[in-house]
Formats: sequence, C-alpha cells, structure tokens
Amino acid sequence: MVYGMETGYCPYLVPALMAGLVLMAAGCTSEFSGPAPVTTLPAVATPGTEDTTANPPIADQVLQLGDLPADYLLRDRTVLAYAGVGQLARDLGWMQGYRVSFYRLDKKKDDLTEITEEIAVYPQKNLNMVYLLEQEALLPAGTNATFYQLPFPVTGDQSVAWRQTIDSDRGQVVTYTVMFTKKNAFVLLSMRGTTTDYELLKTVAVDAADRIR
Repeated sequence: MVYGMETGYCPYLVPALMAGLVLMAAGCTSEFSGPAPVTTLPAVATPGTEDTTANPPIADQVLQLGDLPADYLLRDRTVLAYAGVGQLARDLGWMQGYRVSFYRLDKKKDDLTEITEEIAVYPQKNLNMVYLLEQEALLPAGTNATFYQLPFPVTGDQSVAWRQTIDSDRGQVVTYTVMFTKKNAFVLLSMRGTTTDYELLKTVAVDAADRIR
C-alpha cells in the first residue's frame, strides 16, 4: 500500500525473483481526534501504540492463509506502526494498519508469485480523499512498463484495478493491483510474479472485502 503517497507507487520487482518479491512500502499516518463512528472499524487512540480495543482485531480483518489456494504459503504478517507511515497519511487521519503477504514457489520452473494485502483505517470523512490520492500515486512516471486499468467487479464501497507488465531477464513479470474502500478502511491488494491469475485475484478480493466488518 502506498502510505507514503509523496513518493508515489513503486510496483517493480527485482530481476532475481527467486530471492523474493519486493513488498510494497508502508507509509501514511495521523492522530485520530474524536470518537470513531459506531459503524466503522475502531481507531488507534494514541499514535505509536497498538490498538487493543478492536472487535474484531484488525489482524482478523486481513486475508488468512485459508483464503488462498493450498499451494500458497504465508510470507509475512505484521501490524503497521505510526512511526513507519508518511506525513500525508498522518494529515489524513491514519489510525492503524496491517500488512500480510503470501507466496507460491515452483523452483523447477523458476516461478514465484506473491499476493500482498495492506489495510489502513482512516476517519470515514477522509476516506474518499485517501482513495483518490492512492489511485493517482499508482500511475507510474517515466517507466518502460505497460500499465493500464482493468474492468473489475465492484468490491467494497468503491474499487479500481490495474495491470502492469515489465520485461525482465526471467521473462515477463505481471502485477495486478486492486484498491478498494469499505466502511472506513482502505485496502490495497496486489498479485505479482511470473505466473498470475486474474480470476483468482477477483475471488481473493471478494474474500478481502468480506473480512472487513
């Protein structure tokens, strides 16, 4: 997720895919003032501290290993800290965030695919601005990548999807990116690697949206 929206979205993969895919950088944060609406996800009251009042916890509202095909493995699960997000997101009221990633590896075919999800909670009044700025940050500048918007089923309250291809020494690398909002959560979901599946991504996006309660 592009939390540091000042720097823009950077979806490139390193040529050595077998060493691992680069995770998206986290960046955006801001202290939440005032009580959260009862229909939204709970907020972090104090910057830099973990929210212990979430019901359900934000960790339960991201994709779980069981939401992915059986050949995927967990790569990383982590809460995002206030200190690790960018000033613009802080100004927009970032309250809490979480990131999880999964991968599928076939060493014989030199094939690696990763699915990553990042979720961030904002005051609902600022969520549309977050969505618009994140969408703008996705657009690459001065690259030789092929990048275009895809038709995608409406996910959450609003959503958009993109496809990017880059030629590397190991062949063509494809990245699908889906962003959507639901309640007061902003979600960035990506699938990247030497083997990708648009239809699987649509299913995973539905599961991701269903988990936000």
